[in-house]
Amino acid sequence: MSQTDISRREFLGASSLLATGLALFSGSSFGMPAYIPHLGKPNSRFRGVQIGVISYSWRSMPSSAEQILQYCVDSNISAIELMGPAAEEFAGAPEAPARVPRGQTATPEQKREQVEYLAKLAQWRSAVPMKRFEQLGKIYKKAGVDIYAYKPSALGEKNSDAEVDYAFRAAKALGANQANVEKPNLSSETKRLGTIAARNKIYVGYHGHLQQTADWWDEALSQSDYNAMNFDMGHYVAAGFDPIALLENKHQHIVSMHTKDRKNKANGGANMPWGEGDTPVVEVLQMMRDNKYKFPATIELEYEVPAGSDAVKETAKCVEFARKALES
Repeated sequence: MSQTDISRREFLGASSLLATGLALFSGSSFGMPAYIPHLGKPNSRFRGVQIGVISYSWRSMPSSAEQILQYCVDSNISAIELMGPAAEEFAGAPEAPARVPRGQTATPEQKREQVEYLAKLAQWRSAVPMKRFEQLGKIYKKAGVDIYAYKPSALGEKNSDAEVDYAFRAAKALGANQANVEKPNLSSETKRLGTIAARNKIYVGYHGHLQQTADWWDEALSQSDYNAMNFDMGHYVAAGFDPIALLENKHQHIVSMHTKDRKNKANGGANMPWGEGDTPVVEVLQMMRDNKYKFPATIELEYEVPAGSDAVKETAKCVEFARKALES
């Protein structure tokens, strides 16, 4: 990365933070009065329960690190699980080739470009200093948003040990206590990730979808004290299970919980606006409050955004739903 690129990025970061500060002190587009008592900073901790968000929720919108920070502010969200691309772009990662449109088959040239890009990215990850990640964490924190989790595409079976180590070092530099990934099928992989996580003293949170069961994480949890659960409550309900029973038995292993409202298996499992599905969102949030569970509840917006709205407005609705549940 050239000095010009660094200067440009620093300018963008500084100007975006200034714009964020002005927006904060002048009020958000949603007019949420909660900003005023907190000197313009967002606050989504209610009765001791931290409501967060995964930046994937805003996948339908432009998603630079600066834009994501503004979405947090506009949604009154003070904590985030940050996906890899925004942080890596901010830190100067190689530019990814254009995506192949859905439904189209990659050409030989596109396949070659992808292979070359992944090799460049792996090399960059193995050597990148942590200064830019630390800077990004400070920018977020200054605006009132804590980065508690990092989810880069560096924790897969095809990623080298150096890339895995990078993921945990970057998570720590951002201020997070966890780096999250879809749980591998191979026990040798959860052992490898747990070992490298322990070396960095950063948890690896294993995420799942409909394959989640009550004992799905057990082998990984037995392999390392730093293997943990990034539980998805909505997917668990759609698979036909009771999240309350799982939380009672395994809350001590959960580092963050994806929170959404889905219909249960018998009702088809569809993603729904909060309060319209079969997931006991209110009951679980109140359970977290009453039992003083420390892990955050991460909004993952997966239901269809209605006409006339956008993903930021919908995440703001989820925050307000959680506030009412926790303050009742």
